[in-house]
Amino acid sequence: MSRKHIEECIRDSLEAYFKDLRGVEPTAMYEMMLKVTERPLLDVVMKQADGNQSKAAEWLGINRNTLRRKLLDHKMIK
Repeated sequence: MSRKHIEECIRDSLEAYFKDLRGVEPTAMYEMMLKVTERPLLDVVMKQADGNQSKAAEWLGINRNTLRRKLLDHKMIK
């Protein structure tokens, strides 16, 4: 799957989101998008990295401590 395919999936989902709103104006979309995309991103990357937080953090381009905080925030680790 290419980056372009991921972008198309997000675009299609957002267009469906606006359609479902039926003219109601959305609020705080940026925060909503971060919340709905971050957890699955972390979940998939952690699985692909076999639970190795250092490797996952490197792949994500973030500090390992930042990754750990995000995993805790999403209740993905204790």
